[in-house]
Amino acid sequence: MKPIPARLAAIALALAFMLAAPAALATPDRWAGAWPQTDFTRTTIDFAEVFSGGPPRDGIPAIWAPAHIPVAQETRLDAREPVLTYEHEGEAPRAYPVRYLMWHEIVNDVVGGLPIAVTYCPLCNSAMVFDARVNGQRHTFGVSGLLRHSDMLMYDRETESWWQQAVGEGVVGDHAGARLTPLPAWMESWDEFRTRNPDGLVMDQPDWRRAYGRNPYVGYDSAARPFLYQGENPPHGINPLARVVRVEDRAWTFARLREAGEISEAGVVLSWVPGQASALDSGVIAEGRDVGTVRVRDEAGRDLPHDIPFAFAFHAFYPDGTWMLGD
Repeated sequence: MKPIPARLAAIALALAFMLAAPAALATPDRWAGAWPQTDFTRTTIDFAEVFSGGPPRDGIPAIWAPAHIPVAQETRLDAREPVLTYEHEGEAPRAYPVRYLMWHEIVNDVVGGLPIAVTYCPLCNSAMVFDARVNGQRHTFGVSGLLRHSDMLMYDRETESWWQQAVGEGVVGDHAGARLTPLPAWMESWDEFRTRNPDGLVMDQPDWRRAYGRNPYVGYDSAARPFLYQGENPPHGINPLARVVRVEDRAWTFARLREAGEISEAGVVLSWVPGQASALDSGVIAEGRDVGTVRVRDEAGRDLPHDIPFAFAFHAFYPDGTWMLGD
């Protein structure tokens, strides 16, 4: 068994403390001091499901107005390293390296005049890009330091509402029940991005002292059980930490897609090719085992919003979702 890295050990201790706390703490009172502007009377969730992830509010610093450099100038990234790709019509494609998202989890950016929130939660492997407008107004997002079902709770700086990252839903505060619009984006290797987009742009290294390129969750995606998760295991005997491809409320297993190479059903075309390193395997991201790249398109070849979470996260947030297991 691989040793538990210090960061995971710390959050495991945090979970043990929270589980040992009296039931009275299953109220928002414990957070009122840190969140004076949050309207806790408006919520769509059970506060007993919320735990501290270890770092305090903004202890994981989100990025605002990131710098981008031309593909040809990027020298830090290994060919197999994962990047989150976003393409906006009329603009150079953008790559957001996971080596930076691992330590910041949210990037607030503007592409082609559209404000976006680029998000990544390592504990559930959810990587999503959202339109950052709420009721037509730009919102900017930070990391709350809190988790629900092992997924990051984001907050917006405008109202201090809490948002569930994996589904883009406001869960506490003024925007409880609101939804951010997901945008087509996908994980691929740096080599795939730069080969397809020689004139593209890549997010430059942030000006923070972090171990960029390192994975603080060594061996996490082959662990026996997720950290900071108290929910049910997924059905059909699927490993909780197996990757799945989620499109709306449907999920395809990586195992099925890798074997097939391409699946076309329910109006969705999924494809898989090797060449992308897992960010949650080895201590050095570039040395992670090959998990490959997935593209999700409609039957006309247009990219669709999707996510590649772990199976437990899909089951937690879509308990009535459909598992696309084939015959």
